[in-house]
Amino acid sequence: MINTKNIDTKIFFEEAKRNLVLSDERKELLLKIADTIIDEYFERDKLNLNFICTHNSRRSQFAQVWSFFAINYFSIENIFSFSGGTETTAFHRNTVRALQKNGFEFNVDNFSHQNPKYLISFHGCKTPLMAFSKVFDNSHNDYPYIAITTCDSADENCPFIPDAIERFHLPFTDPKISDEREDTKETYLASSKQIAGEIFFIFEEVKKNITT
Repeated sequence: MINTKNIDTKIFFEEAKRNLVLSDERKELLLKIADTIIDEYFERDKLNLNFICTHNSRRSQFAQVWSFFAINYFSIENIFSFSGGTETTAFHRNTVRALQKNGFEFNVDNFSHQNPKYLISFHGCKTPLMAFSKVFDNSHNDYPYIAITTCDSADENCPFIPDAIERFHLPFTDPKISDEREDTKETYLASSKQIAGEIFFIFEEVKKNITT
């Protein structure tokens, strides 16, 4: 059972890494993503990551927010995280609640019943992250980017992403399965923790290799 009280973002992030269990295949995939980020980092003035999932409401948002945190945690400059979908829906309220439990602050920048825009920050954050549901090629997302798809349907529906430098498929279990169930909070927090841990793994490898 995951503690559902609010927890410091840094503590949650570090615990997610400590508790991370990876198969050899998954570890190899994460290392390939890290190696590509490292290679491209030295080739460009800035590097963008675009996490893509069908609705851009749950897993891709978790990945973008935790990457945003990781970039700050590891003090890495000139890498930026974005997210998008194959269609626009909304930043799902259960995803928002889970991230708030992880210590992130959400301030509404532009209210919409259908798709509000949030400014997301955390303790010590200098520049908040703008986040909302959008298609992966929305003008808000900088080009070019490394595309990382996070759900099976996105991998099937996006066979060609023209602006991607490289493309990886990093699927996560959809927490949507728990919507309207008693274990909704726990499921979303578990999803956040898994994604946070894997993002930590990637960026720890990146930091180690760009500073040596």
